[in-house]
Amino acid sequence: MISIPNPGVNPARERRRSSWLRGLSSVGRWRLLSFGVLLIVLYVGVSLVGPEVAPYKPNATHPQATLKAPSSEYRFGTDKFGRDIYSRVLYATRLDLSIAFSVAVSAFLVGSCIGGLSGYYGGVVDDVVMRVVDVLLAFPAFILAMALTGILGDTVPNVVMAISIAYVPYFIRLTRGEMLRVRTLQYADAAVGVGNPRWRVVLVHLLPNALTPAFIQLTLVLGWAILDAAGLAFLGLGITPPTAEWGVMVAEGAQRIITGEWWTWLFPGLAIVIIAFAFSIVGDGLRDLLAREER
Repeated sequence: MISIPNPGVNPARERRRSSWLRGLSSVGRWRLLSFGVLLIVLYVGVSLVGPEVAPYKPNATHPQATLKAPSSEYRFGTDKFGRDIYSRVLYATRLDLSIAFSVAVSAFLVGSCIGGLSGYYGGVVDDVVMRVVDVLLAFPAFILAMALTGILGDTVPNVVMAISIAYVPYFIRLTRGEMLRVRTLQYADAAVGVGNPRWRVVLVHLLPNALTPAFIQLTLVLGWAILDAAGLAFLGLGITPPTAEWGVMVAEGAQRIITGEWWTWLFPGLAIVIIAFAFSIVGDGLRDLLAREER
């Protein structure tokens, strides 16, 4: 079939228009990524200075000011015990971010090392590791974390350990797949050829080049860890009252939805949503940048 060119279409103009649209899309992605990074930096700053600038201690009660709406004295209002919600949100920022970073870094280090060794050596080791990973991935991460928290107990270290174990399989699978690719490249053969021991080839020469997808996954896990920690606290697992933690505060405020004290759950809930959104758009932005570099 012979295609007849459309005389009304200018190929050069269409190419310029396509290039302009791609450039506009790229600018939009950069702005979104920058916005996400800015939000994360803001939260980290609050976690560092928040407890020092908070007007009250997180568990200080004011019996004469129970369930007060937001005002100049209590910016986010008070809860049923007369505790200042603004102060509790500031204190909770440090705790929740510390949990998120501990979970993400622990899962990244353990999962990347296991995945790298499994992908390089292969054989029986790889088969055993991947069967265990398949079993763990059969359960949603939150359900697995909930079961592990119930077994380990309701403390912050146990929450970190439980959520970390739930996300280790994701890093194992990602790093293993990259290791299977990089171990066949020429520089891998050269590293073996000059006499390096196999452990040095894996840890020094190959693993650093197989971690790019894992770094992106780490950014996403930061947001998921905050959601999981808050979800566990909301269900009464992990972190328990009267600890100032976003999930605990939302759980306490949820009891007041019907009676109209909306501030008791809104502000800690917004804190969770905003930081989870920030980590998500940063992870998506990094993934887009990686895809562009590979093209």
